[in-house]
Amino acid sequence: MSIGTILLIVLVLMLLGAIPSWPHSKGWGYGPSGGLGLLLIIVVILLLTGRL
Repeated sequence: MSIGTILLIVLVLMLLGAIPSWPHSKGWGYGPSGGLGLLLIIVVILLLTGRL
């Protein structure tokens, strides 16, 4: 496994953990998952272009 694949898996798990579906995180809105989603898109683009 390359470092990019491991990073992608970790980012997907973080994105799933930031979804506001639990009672303690409903007040957070979509900010945490939106920020992690943006980071995930950047990593995917870097993987596809071969820079990571």
